[in-house]
Amino acid sequence: MSSLKNVLPQRTHKERAQPESRKKFGLLEKHKDYVVRAKAFQKKQETLQRLREKAAFRNPDEFNFGMIKSRTVDGVHRSLGEANKYTQDELMLMKTQDIGYVLQKLQSEKKKVEKLTSILHSVGNQPSTGHIYFAEDREEAEEMRSCRAKNNEGSSTAEKPVPDHIKRRLAGSYRELEARKNRVTQLDKLYMEMTLQKELQKKGRKRKLREDETLAPASGPVYKWRRERKR
Repeated sequence: MSSLKNVLPQRTHKERAQPESRKKFGLLEKHKDYVVRAKAFQKKQETLQRLREKAAFRNPDEFNFGMIKSRTVDGVHRSLGEANKYTQDELMLMKTQDIGYVLQKLQSEKKKVEKLTSILHSVGNQPSTGHIYFAEDREEAEEMRSCRAKNNEGSSTAEKPVPDHIKRRLAGSYRELEARKNRVTQLDKLYMEMTLQKELQKKGRKRKLREDETLAPASGPVYKWRRERKR
């Protein structure tokens, strides 16, 4: 009977839709939707019950050092000692790795700028096809100059205009070159700043020079280290 029951066609039960008068309330909730909503509600109620129990059985004399070594920022507990969780050697190592990455990107951008500049320079400067003529006297020179001018006028009319797609590609290449030059400038400035910060973290007495103590005007701060005798 079980095999015959599986062979016979079964009726498809359709769920009732939302009545026309209740369309403003959205789709009609089915039983599976109710189960998901009920489980979520029960989970929240259990969490609240556990919190109430913890608050009821809390020891008023309980103390933890985390109470005075942390604070709440936007509802999240932040430890005050997070900034000093790395040693000085670890900070120096991370700073060196960051400087190496910036230096690598700087060198890569410089190579791309040089390559793009050489390509655009070769495209813009076409080889000249001029010739040098020698004349015996002034009259022959004037005659040769007039003939050359006529030839240039004829050749200029025969030259083909540059296609529009070539002009657009050239304009895009020049924009890319300008953007890469700006990126090189920014990376160079960032590399100098990171190198200075790394040197300031090293040992040794140093002080910041005033504007009247510097020999040449500088865009950033200038430091001077005290001389130490090397053994």
